[in-house]
Amino acid sequence: MLVDSPPEQRAEHAPAPPTRHVARALGLLLAAVLLVLVALASIAVGAKGLSPAQVWHGLFHDTGTYGDVVVGERLSRTVLGLLVGAALGLSGAVLQALTRNPLADPGLLGINAGASAAVVTAMTYLGVTSLTGYVWFAFLGAAAVGGLVWFLGGSRGATPVRLALAGTAITAALYGYLQAVMITDGAALGKMRFWTVGSLVSATDSTIMQVLPFLAVGTVLALTLARPLNAVEMGDDTARALGANLDRTRALAMLSAVVLCGAATAACGPIMFVGLMVPHVVRSFTGPDLRWILPYATVLAPVLLLGSDVLGRVVARPAELQVGIVTAVIGGPVFIFLVRRRRTAQL
Repeated sequence: MLVDSPPEQRAEHAPAPPTRHVARALGLLLAAVLLVLVALASIAVGAKGLSPAQVWHGLFHDTGTYGDVVVGERLSRTVLGLLVGAALGLSGAVLQALTRNPLADPGLLGINAGASAAVVTAMTYLGVTSLTGYVWFAFLGAAAVGGLVWFLGGSRGATPVRLALAGTAITAALYGYLQAVMITDGAALGKMRFWTVGSLVSATDSTIMQVLPFLAVGTVLALTLARPLNAVEMGDDTARALGANLDRTRALAMLSAVVLCGAATAACGPIMFVGLMVPHVVRSFTGPDLRWILPYATVLAPVLLLGSDVLGRVVARPAELQVGIVTAVIGGPVFIFLVRRRRTAQL
C-alpha cells in the first residue's frame, strides 16, 4: 500500500459544516436533473432526430412509428447506458479509495481487459453464447487480472506508478491476445468487432434484465463501504485506530469493483476512462468524503457515458462512433493532464 496520508490530508476528512452539506445535497439534485436531460437527449438523438413531443408520445403511447423508434430501439440503450455508467463511476471511485491512487481505474488497471479476454475466450473457444455465461467469465477475468496487477505493483508496497505500469503492461498484452484471436478467426471478428471497443448498440431488454442483479449487488456493496473506505484513505494506522477492519474492507471493495466491472464489460464491452475522470471531477467539489463521492459518481458517470454516446451519433451521422471510442478520445488528454498536474504538484 501507499504511505499513510499526511496530517493535512487527514484533516480534510473532518466533518463539514452544515452549509457545505446543503450545497452538496443541492449539487447532487442538480446532477440528477442533468442526468434526466442527458437521458432524454439519448432517446431523442439518433439517425432520425425526434422532437420532445415525439419522445413523449413514443414513451407513453407507443401506438405508431415514433413509439417503435423510441421504445423499441433507444430506450433500452439509454437504460443500459445509465446502469453501465453508474457501475464504472462507482468502481473507479472505489478503486481510487482502495489503492489511495488517484490514477486508479478499471481500464487503466487492466480489470476491463481481463474481463474482455475471458469473455472472448469463452465466446470463441468454449462456445458460450449467452450473456449470463459471459458475466461469469467476465468476473473471473476481472478478478484474476486485478489480483495480478496488485501483485506486480508491489502488493502492500504498491505505488500509483507501479500499479499504472503493471496495469498498462497487462492491458497491452491482453489486447494483443484479443487482436490475435480476431485476426485468426473470421467468425470471431464479426461477433467481437463492436463489442471489443465498447458499445451500447446491442442493448436489449434481455441484456438489462440479465446484468441488473449483478449491478444492483455491486452498487449496494460499494455504497455501504463509503465509511470504512474513508478510514482506509487516511492510512492503515489511522484506520485501525478508528476500528476499521482493513482486510475485510479491502476484500469487499475489490469484490464490488470486480462485480461492477465484470457485469458492465459483459454487457457492452470495455469502456475506458469513465471511472477515472468522473471521481476526479467529483472530488474537486465534494472533498474526499466518499459518502458524497460515491453518490455523485453514480449520477455523473452515466451523464458522461450517455453524453459520449450521443456525441458519437452526432459527429458521424448517419453512421455512429462507438461510445468506447468517444470516451477514449476524451479521456486520453484528460489522463495526460492529470498526470502532469500531479507531477507538477510533487515538484
